[in-house]
Amino acid sequence: MSLDFYNISVRYALSCCAAAIAETATYPLDLTKTRLQITNEQLLAGSGSGKTTGASPLMASSAGQKRVGMLRTAYNIATEEGPTQLFRGLCPAVARHFVYTGCRTAFYEATRENVLGRDRDGRYAAWKSAVGGLAAGGLAQFFASPADLVKVAMQTEGRRRLLGQPARYHSGRDALRQLVRSGGLLGLWKGWLPNVQRACLVNMADMMAYDQSKRALLRHTGMPDSMLLHACASVCSGLLAAILGTPADLVKTRVMNDSSGHLYRGSLDCLVQTVKHEGFFALYKGFVPIWMRMAPWSLTFWVSYEEIRRITGLSSF
Repeated sequence: MSLDFYNISVRYALSCCAAAIAETATYPLDLTKTRLQITNEQLLAGSGSGKTTGASPLMASSAGQKRVGMLRTAYNIATEEGPTQLFRGLCPAVARHFVYTGCRTAFYEATRENVLGRDRDGRYAAWKSAVGGLAAGGLAQFFASPADLVKVAMQTEGRRRLLGQPARYHSGRDALRQLVRSGGLLGLWKGWLPNVQRACLVNMADMMAYDQSKRALLRHTGMPDSMLLHACASVCSGLLAAILGTPADLVKTRVMNDSSGHLYRGSLDCLVQTVKHEGFFALYKGFVPIWMRMAPWSLTFWVSYEEIRRITGLSSF
């Protein structure tokens, strides 16, 4: 087994560039998804305490908001908080991908070529894609968890202010500083377990679906290794990633947003409480914006990444 660290570092850098493009283009959908996922948390907290008096009008009306869809949520953010707030938290989100996406793509390729290896006929088995994607996603997300925590904190600030609650953070840097001050350096890994669980599922689906569908299309359709082929394969990866990743994404968001630790004792408790109080399909709250974000994100990322590799002289993924 021989690792070419120069090529790995080049692929890492190129994937970071492609991820920055994809994240910026689709970020408003990610923020909308996060807001949808935390809609019922005030109701859950209120039902646990039995106190409803003194609630602000927005708090009292949150029951009506829980059925608001993606487009209405995005519209409300833009009109009530300002259009620029649709990009609140973009900097830590891009910073996260400079760790997460760079690591996952570089590690997946290194694992595919040097650890698991191809079959004798040159094909890469689906189970190897799944194992490689799962391992790459989990490892990359563990390192990227602090940036993800800051991103979620910034995304939920606008809703807190509309509910009449005092602002917690004024910028990504301020959020990072306060999170370290309140929880220590290790506190930056709050919610890392559901974070990693989600990343394992999403990355396994994303990498496996893209890699396998791309090679299947090359073998059975006669399509050239072109932008159209990359776009078709990315559609498959985005859909499968959304199906497998939405429940874990919802749990991750709620655990990380529970800064006081009063609502949930952990990711499993969050999962149980969500199903108990809201039903099983509440685990797919935000599925549409997640899918609508993952589909264009996957399309933008994979097409950009493949084109950047082609321009720089690297072989196709």
